[in-house]
Amino acid sequence: MNAVHGTFTIARELAHAPERVYAAWSDPKAKAAWFAAPSDEWTAIRREMDFRVEGGERLTGRWKSGRVTDFSARYLDIVPQRRIVYAYTMHVDEKKISVSLATIVLEPARVAGKAGTRMSVTEQGAFLDGYDDAGSRERGTGSLMDALARSLEA
Repeated sequence: MNAVHGTFTIARELAHAPERVYAAWSDPKAKAAWFAAPSDEWTAIRREMDFRVEGGERLTGRWKSGRVTDFSARYLDIVPQRRIVYAYTMHVDEKKISVSLATIVLEPARVAGKAGTRMSVTEQGAFLDGYDDAGSRERGTGSLMDALARSLEA
């Protein structure tokens, strides 16, 4: 039984005010528009969100291969339009593969000459019992941040 640790930060400059970016994280319908795997590869089984300190979030889905992934989070700190901190576990099928702490920071910024947001997502993960992440969490989080940016444009 072991744990391998990893930390990464992903930053994006978004041409939308912090209030709009915060809504993409905090509103269940807005978050459902971007926080998922590609629909041609994955189907949601369960989606729940209670966005408040000590509230939680759950997203479970099945891949075409039959593999089931489960994201289960607890919100620890929320400063509207500025910061969100949550801890979460990831399971593949019935096996817990990781426990992570995620911190989202939203800062007003000039983007393309207008009011926007600098968003940074820092994740500290413990990958458990031989699970070799090999950078897939960082790549997946980057893809989700790209999906968030696209959802703001829609």
